[in-house]
Amino acid sequence: MTGRERMLAAARREPTDVTPIWFMRQAGRALPEYRKLRETHEILEMAKTPDMATEISLMPIRRLHVDAAVLYADIMLVLEGMGLPYYIEPDIGPIVPQPLRTEEDIARLRVVPAEEATPYVFQTIRQIRDVVKDEIAIVGFGGGPFTLACYMIEGKPSRDFSTAKGLMFARPDLWHRLMETTTEVLVRYLRAQVEAGADIIQLFDSWVGGLAPAHYERYVLPYSRRIFTELRALNVPSIHFGTGTASLLELMAQAGSDVISVDWRVPLDEAWKRIGDDKGIQGNLDPTILGADWEIVEAEADDVLRRAGNRPGHIFNLGHGVMPDTSPDQLARLVDFVRTKTAGRTA
Repeated sequence: MTGRERMLAAARREPTDVTPIWFMRQAGRALPEYRKLRETHEILEMAKTPDMATEISLMPIRRLHVDAAVLYADIMLVLEGMGLPYYIEPDIGPIVPQPLRTEEDIARLRVVPAEEATPYVFQTIRQIRDVVKDEIAIVGFGGGPFTLACYMIEGKPSRDFSTAKGLMFARPDLWHRLMETTTEVLVRYLRAQVEAGADIIQLFDSWVGGLAPAHYERYVLPYSRRIFTELRALNVPSIHFGTGTASLLELMAQAGSDVISVDWRVPLDEAWKRIGDDKGIQGNLDPTILGADWEIVEAEADDVLRRAGNRPGHIFNLGHGVMPDTSPDQLARLVDFVRTKTAGRTA
């Protein structure tokens, strides 16, 4: 099977010849060729330049031989079309100089056509497709509505997102208005990615694990559900990702994605049992393990595969993104190990 065929089959819980594998944050960070570009170019400059974003997206395909190319972009790109400026502070993350704090701030947010807001994203996807043809899957993505709302309200990364959650509890009317606007923007953005050629869409609601189950169900689940409903209507598989979500797995499954991406805090077989056999699962090697000797990496990866039990629907990945100091050779060796270990067993 081609990488594209493996990814699509696994996302639909169909048999594959080997377990498909890709890595979150594989496009950049740990690759020396990417670091060389970063010496002279800013992250947003590269993300907004289709030729550069295409080249970065293809780097891990050439070096690691993974089954999917993930779009080189940033979850915050949608904010520009909404009329909310931001920038990336190196070693800190996204900064929103004028965060949302009042009813007037939220009322000023715009909803514009996705092609008008971020045309470079869709051009990058089309260019990646021109190169990989039907051999490699293209993973498009967007930030989850909760995570984006947190950045828009806090104005910067936070350990507890206390300002955002404070608004959520104190003014649920404003919170729901913000979530409705953000969800509409995301639906348009992700639909345009599919139309440009993305095969699978992953929703990165990275910080949703900071919510209690009852609060997730009340303040987030309806909006995630709408996004996955819209994606299902496009007949494109979807992946739902968050970190620290051990208490939310059953609720996240209700949102309607085809695959749940789980971190390392819950054993993969236990997580799969909790989300249900009617969904695929992605994960869930701890990314820090890749800094250990190969024998340790091999044993931990083998444990993940053992827990998956050769059932159709497993996509091998890390529990979060590739760490910056990870050896590309270690990643490439892991790809080979997963392929060799599962060859002929999942079909």
